[in-house]
Amino acid sequence: MQKFDEMYAMLPFDGSDVREHYKRYAQWLSKQPPDVMQARRAEAEMIFRRVGITFAVYGAKDEGGAGNERLIPFDLIPRIIPAHEWASMQQGLVQRVTALNRFIHDVYHGQDIIRAGIVPADLILNNAQYRPEMAGLHVPQNIYAHIAGIDIVRAPDAQGNGEYYVLEDNLRVPSGVSYMLENRKMMMRLFPELFSLHKVAPVAHYPDMLLETLRASAPAAADEPTVVVLTPGMHNSAYFEHAFLAQQMGVELVEGQDLVVKDKFVYMRTTRGLQRVDVIYRRVDDDFLDPQVFRPNSTLGCYGLMEAYRAGNVGICNAVGTGVADDKSVYPYVPEMIRFYLGEEPILKNVPTWMCRKQDDLQHVLANLKDLVVKEVHGAGGYGMLIGPAATQAEIEDFRRALIANPSGYIAQPTLSLSSCPTYVESGIAPRHIDLRPFVLSGREVQMAAGGLTRVALQEGSLVVNSSQGGGTKDTWVLGEVTPAAQPKAVQSQSQTQSQSQGQGQSQSQSQGSL
Repeated sequence: MQKFDEMYAMLPFDGSDVREHYKRYAQWLSKQPPDVMQARRAEAEMIFRRVGITFAVYGAKDEGGAGNERLIPFDLIPRIIPAHEWASMQQGLVQRVTALNRFIHDVYHGQDIIRAGIVPADLILNNAQYRPEMAGLHVPQNIYAHIAGIDIVRAPDAQGNGEYYVLEDNLRVPSGVSYMLENRKMMMRLFPELFSLHKVAPVAHYPDMLLETLRASAPAAADEPTVVVLTPGMHNSAYFEHAFLAQQMGVELVEGQDLVVKDKFVYMRTTRGLQRVDVIYRRVDDDFLDPQVFRPNSTLGCYGLMEAYRAGNVGICNAVGTGVADDKSVYPYVPEMIRFYLGEEPILKNVPTWMCRKQDDLQHVLANLKDLVVKEVHGAGGYGMLIGPAATQAEIEDFRRALIANPSGYIAQPTLSLSSCPTYVESGIAPRHIDLRPFVLSGREVQMAAGGLTRVALQEGSLVVNSSQGGGTKDTWVLGEVTPAAQPKAVQSQSQTQSQSQGQGQSQSQSQGSL
């Protein structure tokens, strides 16, 4: 299987054949004594631990049998992307998220894409993430996925060149942006000289862009909208991020018990009495948002919230029901969504995917399980999947039985040779597989901070980068002059009808969008 490394044109790397955008960094790295790098690594771990930058791993216990907070390993060697590559990726991300927002609006209104026979009706209407409560409900600017985390991988093509693919769309409550921001702060603290040697695009303005995006979803009558971050609480895996983003935006961090609905308006309890809330950046899954409408035993949400939402008196970001578009069974249809709604060819490719709900695809998958990656359509965080080349025969046979019993619950993809990046591990510097999660914000315009969160599989040969399964993170540098995200040529006001668009072409405390 061919390999592609982000820093070196040849593997195993020996310091030669450094790619152009890494040359200055490679020269600097070659002059760093190993003991200095070890000391910097220890310093980073100490600071992250002191600040509390952790990630909860459900079911994990420490040696004493209690606690599940783990430090996400931080790697000292950045992942560098040249500006021209980022410009193309950024254009593709804007295009993709725009089409996904059109799709969600269509699903809950005209359903033109279903009537056109492009997406099967049962795939949507029988989807666990489809929320009938959203049918016919209008949201500001017809935007549903205000914050999207799009997972991108790079793999060698037939000529051995690296090609980017979208692996997954995270549209419910995507996590990880706080680690992107903290990784940059750490690199600037540990290696300030590197930022005088390189022109690295900034990311520190992300909280400002996020707040601007959230305010854009407020009811029209709210002149100075009050925004809150709704968290399931301190036991949630991404609680650090919830508190961090609230602090960075200068807004209140609230739990469901802090909110109350009166006369179809949402208020938060404060020491000075009730204060009107206009926008809720929710980090709570749909099922737990409103016990009046969804799970009646949920204590994480606010009773009556959907009534206020339907009345147009509060914005919820991301909107209820966005999960219908990031289900893995819907993922294979995104290129057709782009063609249908925007009249454009997709800029970013999907990974080739077999839909096991189709009989021919199922037979192909069953015959090639040892070579494929098989995923549950509702799985997240690297769980519920089979990596054929790394699986035992018993694991393969278990998946075979599961596929035969419930074929519509799975998709399969080829085992991509994810690109690698030099990584500082116990034995020294060695290549490890990586992916990238850029964060795309959709408000009055679509925008994003340059780069995103690079996740790295720290175990040699592993393709699973998820932090919940031992993966780490890297700072992501976009190098060179970066221009703002350009809107797709077919983007019109989201308030236009979908027919016009067509004419142009886990426990209560768990959240989706797992790291």
